[in-house]
Amino acid sequence: MVAAMPTSPPGRALLLVRFVLGTSSWFAPQLVMRAMGLDPDRNPQAAYWARLFAVRDVVLGIGLLASRGDARRLWWRCGIVCDLGDAAAGYVSVHRGELWRGRRLRTGLLVGAGVVGAGLGAGALGSGDV
Repeated sequence: MVAAMPTSPPGRALLLVRFVLGTSSWFAPQLVMRAMGLDPDRNPQAAYWARLFAVRDVVLGIGLLASRGDARRLWWRCGIVCDLGDAAAGYVSVHRGELWRGRRLRTGLLVGAGVVGAGLGAGALGSGDV
């Protein structure tokens, strides 16, 4: 099957983010974790979880490239659910003290990344990028 690039600006942006964030999280998880305000030195096992996230993001991107029509609509929706789940997980973890409290910038980055991803996916889906 020939790759079918998304045509909408939000779709192209999200695909780029999925591949950049996914590959960098796989190959340099500590760097990505630090960029998101996490502390890989205090929790070196977190690199494993970052790589799990990386695989998911790359697979969501491949699914978009390899699909059209109803199948692509499903991939957009799956990505939106994953991104909203990321935002919710960040919020819950901050609220429960599992991450930092009182650090609005870090909380905003972590939760905001999921919200922005979901928004880009919804924008692409809403634009008819199938």
